[in-house]
Formats: sequence, C-alpha cells, structure tokens
Amino acid sequence: MSSLDGHNGRAALVASSSLIGGLAARLQGVSGEAHRWGSGLLGVLAQVPDPRDPRGVIHPWPSPLAVAVAAVAAGQMSTAAIGEWAADLPDAVLGSLGAARDPWTGTRVAPDATTIGRLLSRVDADALDTAVGRWLINRATAVPGAVARRVIAVDGKTLRGSGRPGDQVHLLAAVDQHTGVVLAQTDVDGKTNEITRFQPLLAGLDLAGAVVTADALHTQREHARWLAENKAGYVFTVKKNQPHLYRQLKALPWAKIPVLDTTRGRGHGRHDIRRLQTVTCTGPLALDFPHAVQAIRIRRRRLHTATGRWSTVTVYAITNLTATQASPTDLADWLRGHWTIEVLHHIRDTTYREDASRVRTGNAPRALATLRNTVISLLRLSGLTTIAKALRRNSRNPHRAIQLLGLT
Repeated sequence: MSSLDGHNGRAALVASSSLIGGLAARLQGVSGEAHRWGSGLLGVLAQVPDPRDPRGVIHPWPSPLAVAVAAVAAGQMSTAAIGEWAADLPDAVLGSLGAARDPWTGTRVAPDATTIGRLLSRVDADALDTAVGRWLINRATAVPGAVARRVIAVDGKTLRGSGRPGDQVHLLAAVDQHTGVVLAQTDVDGKTNEITRFQPLLAGLDLAGAVVTADALHTQREHARWLAENKAGYVFTVKKNQPHLYRQLKALPWAKIPVLDTTRGRGHGRHDIRRLQTVTCTGPLALDFPHAVQAIRIRRRRLHTATGRWSTVTVYAITNLTATQASPTDLADWLRGHWTIEVLHHIRDTTYREDASRVRTGNAPRALATLRNTVISLLRLSGLTTIAKALRRNSRNPHRAIQLLGLT
C-alpha cells in the first residue's frame, strides 16, 4: 500500500480498496473528533496539516504524530526505535494516543517505523514548531512563580548527522531563560544565513516588555531597531565582527568604573569569579549603535584547579535598557542565563545523541528536533532537571510518557 500510515500484524494484509474503505468508514467518527482533544497535546497536533495520502489511511490524525512524541518522551532516539517502542504499547496507551483498532481483533494498532519515518519527513515543520511553541508558551505562563519579565535566549545549532558538511540542517531557536522552554524554532540555509532568520523566528512571539539575549553574530543594527520597534529590550555580546563598536567599548574608562556585581562559581575543575561593570553611554560616551544606552564589561577570572593556573577573559555587551530598567544584577543574570540554550543543545547531543543521528530525509531531522525540544520543555516545566534520568524512568513505563504529555 502506498500510504504513510501502515499498520502491523493481520491489518498489514489488507489490500483491497473495499476493505480499506470500510475501515476508513469505521474510523470516521474518531478522525472527526479532533475537537474532543480540547487544548491538550492531541488538539495542538491536530492543528498541523495532515501530510498523508488519504488513500489507505488507517490511523486518525494526529495519532501517529502523538505516538512519535510519546516515544521521544520515553527516550527513543530514532524512527526505528519509535516504531519498536510503539509495537509494545498496551491497548490503553494506544487508545490515549488515538490509535485505530484492528478490524478483526478489535485491539489497537500501532503505527510502524516506516509510517513514522515517512510522516516526519513530510510533516509541515513550520506548522509543527508554531503549534507546539504556542502551546508551550501557554503552559509556561501558567506555571506558578513565572517571572513578570520574559528573557529570551536566541542561538543556532547544526544537526551534524543530517547531511554532509555544507548540506546539514541548521536550526535557530528561542528559549525562555527562566523556564528553559523552547518558544520557537526555525531552519536556516546555513550558518551565515542565521542573521536573516532572527526576525522571522521571533515575529510570532509577544515581545513587548521582553528582553532578548544573543551572541555576537546577532549584534546587528537591523535586529536592534526591530526589537526596539516591538518594545523589546536587547542584551547583545560584542566582538570584533563589529570592529568600530568593539573599539568604542574597549576605549571606555573602565578603570574609573566600579564593579557593580560579583558572582562566584565552582564546578568541572574550575573556580570562576565574574565581575560586572556598567556605564550609561550618553553624551561623549554615546555608542554608535541603535538605541544602545548602557555598555557592559565582564571580566571572568578562572582558576583551573588541576593546574593551579589562572586565566582572564573580558567580554563586552550592550543593551538598550536604562540603569533603572535593568540593574547590574539583572544584566549579570541574563548574560549568564544565555547559556540556557546551550544546555538545551547539550542535552539533545548527549542524551538524545542528536548529532549521531543519520536521519536525513525531508523534514524528519527538524521534526525530531522539535519533538525533543517539546519533551525537554515539558520535563523542565514539571520541575525535572536531570533529563536523562527522567527519560530512563519514562522508558520503564509508557503510562509515564503519556502522563507527561497530558494524555491520560
């Protein structure tokens, strides 16, 4: 059967169009009940266009996509592993995921690995990221203790196993620093094109009153103007890719400016001391960059305990927020918190072995990254920070995975 939605066991022997038509009629009541999923994950996934050929479809949409998300929540890393995990699911779990019933036995049927792989390769990746991103934003907003000001970290990541060098999938993501939730994701044509995807990435978010942090690649005049127009703050790192601005910052009278924030940290064989200075840049100190009103210098002294040697790194940054809008402590927290997005990438690489994946067909590499983002975000919203341990726990009981997704 030339369908994206295959099935196992005796149902796989169905070949006649009349029998397929009869089964489709039996499923019509289920597939037409997208409204009953409400605002839960199945309802969210139902907003994504169904990419399957309607001929031979067995499972109601979006059941196969929900099975894939649940499998990722149980730590599965590939389409083959997703199919194997789904094949062992009990009937009750498959029912929660909206799977169809075998017309002979009446038991639920799991989509196989081929079905999942074809589906992920053809799914509308933009629609999937948008739907899941909006749902996660709503969930993050409802979490008790949510901070009043949203701080958004923006950074990109190449999926190294998704193709040959120069032809690899590169994704740009926006992460809420406070919750660790992935708010948005988009793809880019290459590392050098990440700049052009900055505004499209953030365009669907409510930026009024938010603060956006980004590395030196995105310290761009167009970005600064656009964020200011959208009533957002920015904190941008400055390096030598902006040579004039970098020279201006370096030439400021830092020796006369007091240290306003000091933080210390230990771990991984290091002892860090970070000292932050800020200065309001008006009049003769004005910076040649749109809306920049404060300059920031961080000097990080690091002791490598194994060698007993100290090293010093100086980092410059700018912001369009005044001293009354952003205190030195705020700025230090936001600059340090930007690494939240690097932690996300590290989890996908080490726990899900994303860079080792050789999934390369169509939209599948990005779609799998979206599913991983979704699960990691939900685990963080649940207060779980040791992601690998949480995935191992879910793998031992499929009910835990669907409970995380709110499908019980």
